[in-house]
Amino acid sequence: MSQTEVQLIKADAVQTVDIANSAVTDAKISALTSSKLSGALPAISGASLTNLPASGKAHNLVINGAMQVAQYGLSSDEDGYNTCDRFRYDKSGTDNNPTQAQVDVASGTTPYTLGFRKAFKLTNGNQSSGAGANDLIAIKTRLEAQDIANSGWNYTSTSSYITLSFWVKSSVAQNFYGYIRSYDGTSYLYPFETGSLSANTWTKVTKTIAGNSNLQFDNDANLGLEIDIIQFYGTTYTDPGVSLNTWQTVSNYTPNNTSTWYTTNDATFELTGVQLEVGDSATDFEHRSFAQELVLCQRYYQQVYFYWNTGSTNSNYLYYVGGQFNPIMRAAPSLVAAYDNNNENSFETRDGSTWRTGLPTLISAVKEGIVLRSNNNVVFNAIKGIAHFSAEL
Repeated sequence: MSQTEVQLIKADAVQTVDIANSAVTDAKISALTSSKLSGALPAISGASLTNLPASGKAHNLVINGAMQVAQYGLSSDEDGYNTCDRFRYDKSGTDNNPTQAQVDVASGTTPYTLGFRKAFKLTNGNQSSGAGANDLIAIKTRLEAQDIANSGWNYTSTSSYITLSFWVKSSVAQNFYGYIRSYDGTSYLYPFETGSLSANTWTKVTKTIAGNSNLQFDNDANLGLEIDIIQFYGTTYTDPGVSLNTWQTVSNYTPNNTSTWYTTNDATFELTGVQLEVGDSATDFEHRSFAQELVLCQRYYQQVYFYWNTGSTNSNYLYYVGGQFNPIMRAAPSLVAAYDNNNENSFETRDGSTWRTGLPTLISAVKEGIVLRSNNNVVFNAIKGIAHFSAEL
């Protein structure tokens, strides 16, 4: 056909059967513009789509899942909340305390290439008496009930899902267990496993979890859901008959645990990229800025700097000193520590010209603020230090 010829093709002249599968290549499809599309598109499974907006549903329900914020400190050999905010480890029966720490994710690794720079790390102690029935070590984070109730997850429906995903690395090659637990009404448990991990290799674990008609999450600020990732549970807490990947009432938590990690001196376990989202598949991790993550963490733990000075040592007329929380805390907090010049429990008040050190007295506390009194309950003329307040779940 010459350049001046025009050939007409009937609208129905080219049928699907006339086009070979190999004739339409990915390259031709990727170059397709929206102007060439009209009418209704075929149905496509949501599991095949990526990077879609959350459509009004909460994305990552876990706070500090990338372990950026560590208001408590960088390292501690105590259990509980002591390094990465919103994450703690629990222990029982250990001969030698594990150490928890906020650590750097090594460059060039995945998850480093995905934007993760920090991880929560446990380093095991020397469990010289072996793996006892009552022994346990586990990392956990806890969520408010109202955050689940308002997440968009229809948690009583078996056709509505949440997806848990996280990156994990163990110095010991083995399978580990974990579970999600509800707390309102009758407590229910959803046990799962990581699968066999290769030693010293980051692995992404993803678990998609259907709702259950027995689940209950109240619309309040109390503990509603807990995520546990277990390094070891003794047989007091386990049973070989526990079923994985299904909701069940709380009795034993998981099948019997392999004890290799627990009985290995200085074994390590690292965790980052923890995400819990509404939907039947894992999406890209929601990286929030450090400032955003810090504000979310401060709902549960805040450090408040106090400095009041009358300017005179001749007369004392300060009896109480008040402070406001920003942001408002989850609940009325407890005073857990006080510092001045980085010395623990050296919060100072001045009586006359004498500075007195010690933990101040918490007179009253509400989630909006607190009232303190001097550590020796005398009238004072100056007060200084950083007080630490906790409203953790």
